Amino acid sequence: MKNLSLAIGALLALTLPAFGDVTPYPALSGRPNAPELVVYSSLDEPLARPMIRAFQKANPDIAVRYEDMLTGEIHDRIVEETDDGRKTADFAFSSAMDLQVKLANDGYAQPSGLPMSARWPAWANWRDTAYALTFEPAVFVYHKPSFQKTPPPSTRAEFIEYLRQEGDAVFGRIGTYDIERSGVGFLFLSRDQEQFDDIWSVVKAMGSAGVKLYSTSEAILERVADGRFVLGYNILGSYAADWASHHPDVGIMLPKDYTVVMSRIGLVPQAARSPDLGRRFLEFFMSKEGQTILTQELEIPAVSPDVAEGNTATTMREMLGGQLKPVPVSPGLMVYLDQVKRARLIARWNDELRLQ
Repeated sequence: MKNLSLAIGALLALTLPAFGDVTPYPALSGRPNAPELVVYSSLDEPLARPMIRAFQKANPDIAVRYEDMLTGEIHDRIVEETDDGRKTADFAFSSAMDLQVKLANDGYAQPSGLPMSARWPAWANWRDTAYALTFEPAVFVYHKPSFQKTPPPSTRAEFIEYLRQEGDAVFGRIGTYDIERSGVGFLFLSRDQEQFDDIWSVVKAMGSAGVKLYSTSEAILERVADGRFVLGYNILGSYAADWASHHPDVGIMLPKDYTVVMSRIGLVPQAARSPDLGRRFLEFFMSKEGQTILTQELEIPAVSPDVAEGNTATTMREMLGGQLKPVPVSPGLMVYLDQVKRARLIARWNDELRLQ
């Protein structure tokens, strides 16, 4: 019997597609054959660990299988497994807001009416199915020693003026996301286009300054930290805050004209193996305890109206109020999944950069 089980396990390993890194968390109670919560997530496993451990402490009889993968892989795998009539993850957590909403809109996620649903901000809850769980701004990052005599730009108009005045002194020392390779970079630019009529002047100014493009936050922050770059535009605030806490030369500016805020979205797939476990994990994520862990241990600002103390999101709301522009969790996010519209935006981006 044991040999048969091993053979079946080996066969499954050969037939199931390999995605990302898998980390098992056995049930804390040591219960044999414990029910297993399966999570597909774009959050690096070491960052997610405090949330998983706290969930298991509250649910010691539940094991967790955490699969860390790219945002596109999460979407594609849930669609593929569902369409093939197979079971998929119990909970999906991703920073690709558009792809998560597409899953919900296309019927690949199920409603999860939870006690917190009615109190969740309206912009952060789509039909009790897709929930924004984090509150992460797009910020300017800067090299503090380069701004000892003058303050860094605090608005996009000031950013343009700074690049024009400094000219050759900052050429090649500005960084931002490559919107063709970075989903969050594309999201931020598409929101810029909606919020700021003169956004293409910003892009032109960056092109004139020899802007360098990267697909990750880390690549930009590393260069700001050591002084190779003086400024980074539209950088994800959660990563910037983490770098600033360990690199004293990294400064952060919340743009005062408007600050785009993106969120990581959680949902329970329609074909979840154990949807009850998925809802239980989502409920924990939305609870005061879960949102506090998110803010204090993962150092990612939380959405919850019940988490005020130590919540960066609360501080941002107090500082900027209406200047904060959260990206609503709605089908409007899918506009730029249209390949024609996406291609047009990328083409203009490239044209404006190259004109300089």
